[in-house]
Amino acid sequence: MLLDLPVLKKGTFYFIKDGESDIVLEDKTKRGLTVRETSVDEKIDVKADKGMIHDMDGIGHWVPIRWYFSKELYSLSDVIIHAEAMEKKYTELRELTCPDDD
Repeated sequence: MLLDLPVLKKGTFYFIKDGESDIVLEDKTKRGLTVRETSVDEKIDVKADKGMIHDMDGIGHWVPIRWYFSKELYSLSDVIIHAEAMEKKYTELRELTCPDDD
């Protein structure tokens, strides 16, 4: 079970967990979102659990919840690059939308 996996690294917006054959990058902002499908994330070309969020117009959008980086193809440092990019994006978004929050 994913909750039981050892945490290798964590940031404000992510966990990196040690799976049996994969290094799992989990987006903390998507916690609680129901996994509706598992398929390849086209942006980074790895398997991902995806859920659906709806915008203000009621239009559904598929969003990745966690990504599975094969240990055969990716090292922890490769996954950290993706995690830190996500961390930077969410930090910038938070600063833009909540400038007074620390």
